[in-house]
Amino acid sequence: MTRVALYARYSSDNQRDASIEDQFRICRERADREGWQIVAAYKDAAISGSSIVLRPGIQSLLQDAQGGHIDVILAEALDRLSRDQADIATVYKHLQFAGVPIVTLAEGEISELHVGLKGTMNALFLKDLAAKTHRGLRGRVEEGKSGGGICYGYNVVKQLDARGELIRGDREINQAEAGIVRRIFRDFASGVPPRTIARKLNEEHVPGPGGKPWNDTTIRGHVKRGTGIVNNELYVGRLIWNRLRYIKDPSTGKRVSRLNPRSEWIIRDVPDLRIVDDELWQSVRAKHEDIAEKFTNVSEGVQNSQRNLLNGARRPRTMLSGLVYCGCCGGPYSLRGANRFVCSTHVSKGTCDNNRTISRDELEKRVIAGLKDRLMAPE
Repeated sequence: MTRVALYARYSSDNQRDASIEDQFRICRERADREGWQIVAAYKDAAISGSSIVLRPGIQSLLQDAQGGHIDVILAEALDRLSRDQADIATVYKHLQFAGVPIVTLAEGEISELHVGLKGTMNALFLKDLAAKTHRGLRGRVEEGKSGGGICYGYNVVKQLDARGELIRGDREINQAEAGIVRRIFRDFASGVPPRTIARKLNEEHVPGPGGKPWNDTTIRGHVKRGTGIVNNELYVGRLIWNRLRYIKDPSTGKRVSRLNPRSEWIIRDVPDLRIVDDELWQSVRAKHEDIAEKFTNVSEGVQNSQRNLLNGARRPRTMLSGLVYCGCCGGPYSLRGANRFVCSTHVSKGTCDNNRTISRDELEKRVIAGLKDRLMAPE
């Protein structure tokens, strides 16, 4: 019998898990009519169709198809596999090489014509959807409402309009979290390092944004991008939207942020959402300037001696940069202080008890010895 694998996906939290089962059910009915044997079913729930890189279901399907375990792939429609032109072309090319055709309920057996035409249509759909979403969010912000997710220090106001539909974008101050925000501002303005602030909050079991532990970057963020607790102008009653835009990195499938020109920012005053007074806000700004000036003085000599800036951009500093993890909490081990690796979670959050360190030279020697002794043997 022809061995068939089913694939189903839904793209957002607004859809239901039942959507996966609905897709599987109608695919099973088709397989039964064709007399095909269903040998596997793959799914990706609440994952965008704009990239296959971060979707475990489609990755497993491709591996099994290339391993000769599948004769046909059956899905509801081609856009369930991917809406990205390059991705769907790559998937089709790999499956053609493996001799595994794609059959969908909507289009039938997929050919190069489907890949070209449907891929173009899906790409235009994604672009149009993004433009409409952006336009709708801007209209909400123009009215002084939130255009994004929930910010620490605020609650979502849930109320219905005259038609019974949910009114989106309204926020109110969460007084308990607002007290934590003011505390962070006061500590930062008085010179307490963000790492120390985060550790104290974690020691007191104060939940951070999203219920996660605090860390130093959550507090200090990025000044120009307006990220981090002490840079959020909403706390002084100023709503800023469209400061950043997000672009998908084609090599990883992850979104990365880019700073928009200031002329494109949408700024609205929302005095009812103010948590921090102007005096405290300006004290934090002054502290930022002091830190920036010290950093400039320290790094100026290094920057002047760096002849080729592109040569060092986005490259690992050491052989094991980004590859070492804590055996207790699973967090990253990074270089700190005297060229020694230490658990970053222990240092920045204080939620891990592992205070063991190891010198960079010693760790690299162990890794190189392991590669030589274990990976060079035939077995």
